[in-house]
Amino acid sequence: MTDWITIANDHLSAAINPLGAELSSLKDAAGRELMTDADPAFWTGRAPLLFPVVGKPAGEVIRIAGGEYPMKQHGFARRLPFTLIDHGPAHATFRLTANDETRAHYPFAFTLDASYRLDGATLAIDIMVTNAGDADMPASFGFHPAFAWPLPYGRERADHRITFAQDEPGGVRPIAADGTIAAGEMPSPLDGRVLHLSDDLFAHDALVWDQVRSASVVYGAGDGPSLEIAFPDTPMLGIWTKPGARFICVEPWHGIADPRGYAGELKDKPGIFIVPPGGAKHIAMSITLRA
Repeated sequence: MTDWITIANDHLSAAINPLGAELSSLKDAAGRELMTDADPAFWTGRAPLLFPVVGKPAGEVIRIAGGEYPMKQHGFARRLPFTLIDHGPAHATFRLTANDETRAHYPFAFTLDASYRLDGATLAIDIMVTNAGDADMPASFGFHPAFAWPLPYGRERADHRITFAQDEPGGVRPIAADGTIAAGEMPSPLDGRVLHLSDDLFAHDALVWDQVRSASVVYGAGDGPSLEIAFPDTPMLGIWTKPGARFICVEPWHGIADPRGYAGELKDKPGIFIVPPGGAKHIAMSITLRA
C-alpha cells in the first residue's frame, strides 16, 4: 500500500495514488465522493492512466522494428509506481521513467509525467510523454476515470445521462470476444447528443467512438449538479461500466485496441502518435463540477 497524495481548495479535494499516478478520489466541498466506490465485485480500478497502449493488443503482443514484445491490455503504467516530483496544496506532479522492466515490454527511453491541479471547481490533468531516445517513439495514451453512478445528489441512477458537446453522426465500434476491435460499425446509441445511461448499453462491453467530434461531455442527472469532462487532445472516446456497478467510465483516448487479428507494427495501428527524438506529446483532460 502507498499513501495517497491529497490536494484541495475551497471547491474540491482530490487524492492520487502514486501507484499508477491514479486519481483515486474526487470530492466536492461537502466531502461527497464523485468517483467510483471501487467495489471488488465489479472493478477495483478508479482512474488508471493507459500507456503505452490503449485497449487490447491482439495476442497481447506489440511489434516494434520487427521484434515482438509482450503487452497487456491498457499497457503497464497503471501497474507501476510513479515518483512524486512536485507537490503543493492544490497541485501534484508524478513521473514514470523507463527502466529495465519497461524496456522488456516497450524498448524506448520515455518519461511520462502526470500533473494534477485544482483551479476553482475544476481538476485539470496534464500528461506529458517525452522521448529521451534517438529514434521515433510510437505510443498511445488514454484516461479511464470512473465516476459515481449515481452522483451523490439524490437523483435516481436511471436519470443520469451523458450529453455530447457536438453531434456525433457516426456509430460505435464493436468489440470482439478477445477484446480487440471487430470490423464494421454498430448504430449510434445516442438520442440526439444524449446517451441515456442504462446497464443494457454495456451488455457487450464498452461503447467506443473511434472518431469523436466532441471535445467535452457533461455527465449527470438532468436537474442536479453535473460533471463536465473536457478532452481537447484525444480523438477517440470510450464509455464503459459493468452492469449493476456503481460507476460509469468516461474515457478519452489517443489510441484504441488493435483491430481483430492485427499483426502489423505498433507505429502503423490506428490511434498511434509518434514522438520524435527529444520531443514531447501533451494530452490534457479536465473535470469541472457544475452546480
